[in-house]
Amino acid sequence: MPEPPAGPPLARRYRRSAEVDAGASPLQGRVATALAGSGAALAALATLPARGRHPAVVLATLHDLALAGRAPALAAAYAAGDGEAAAAAAVATLVGATDAVAALAARRQPRTDGTGRCAVLYPAVAEAARRVGAGAVGLVDVDCAAGSGLLVDRVGITYGDGPVLGDPSSPVQLSASVVGARPVPARAVPPVVARVGVDRAPLDVTDGDDARWLRACVPPDRPERRARLDAEMALVAADPPALLRGEAADVLPDALARVPADALPVVTTTWALSRLSPAGRLRFLRRLEEAGAARPVAWVSVEGVGVAPAVPTLGDRPASGHSILGVTVADGSGLHAAAVGRCWSRGRLLSWLAES
Repeated sequence: MPEPPAGPPLARRYRRSAEVDAGASPLQGRVATALAGSGAALAALATLPARGRHPAVVLATLHDLALAGRAPALAAAYAAGDGEAAAAAAVATLVGATDAVAALAARRQPRTDGTGRCAVLYPAVAEAARRVGAGAVGLVDVDCAAGSGLLVDRVGITYGDGPVLGDPSSPVQLSASVVGARPVPARAVPPVVARVGVDRAPLDVTDGDDARWLRACVPPDRPERRARLDAEMALVAADPPALLRGEAADVLPDALARVPADALPVVTTTWALSRLSPAGRLRFLRRLEEAGAARPVAWVSVEGVGVAPAVPTLGDRPASGHSILGVTVADGSGLHAAAVGRCWSRGRLLSWLAES
């Protein structure tokens, strides 16, 4: 029988994080290991608000302090890629600046905002427009973070050996592998005439603190991810979306009202509904249905199996490791939901199911 993990719960939590980070970010894996092995660091972590003790929050917070010039030794270690020095500096920063860490951790949350989800959203937005016969769309992204999910038409996307969609000259180029018998349709997204982001705590890329936090959420030893993030933020800053703060069901009517009457509002959720209770998901769906009584509204969902209400599950089992790509249209006659695809690895692998 295996022995139970040693050490207090916080130490175990950070060791698990280190194991996960070891492949994606050896530098952060080394830092997490050091925090788990330091009694002083664990004592400091224990004083943080419960949500702020999460390794992802603390690692990003320490990185933010380094980027802001408030932890110079840690910044130098990160710049040099020196894991041993970074580990020591991270412990010293946490212990010596616990109040600063706590203040930042209390108001921030990890954001993995990125355009990667655009690869799976693009064909579904185009499909929603086709089903309604729309010549223009307005995008409303739920849990938008900084709004990069609203850039579906402003990035270039290559689908395996199939079509290149979006903007082939964009500084942000994405790719997705395609499996299954059906190719991704080469249908273009109609002109986007409105971009609205909805989030409980949206981030404004033109604000220095918000932009730095987004960079802090990228591991310091992943320069390629940092470069893409900077390119994404530049695209967002060139045409900033309207950002609405609040719960989706509460602010959805305001968000939809910002889409011109001659365009189809397309609401997008990418792994956003799982944080809601089943009752909260149904409330969100009711808001869509109510809005559809006045004008057609489309909802493109990329959610785990069974998470998006009304969207068929195709007989798949919940928690099966993939997500269902749904297109739902709300109009005066009710809700019309279809599953148009499956995706894996946060949209990097796509199986298109709908007929072209």
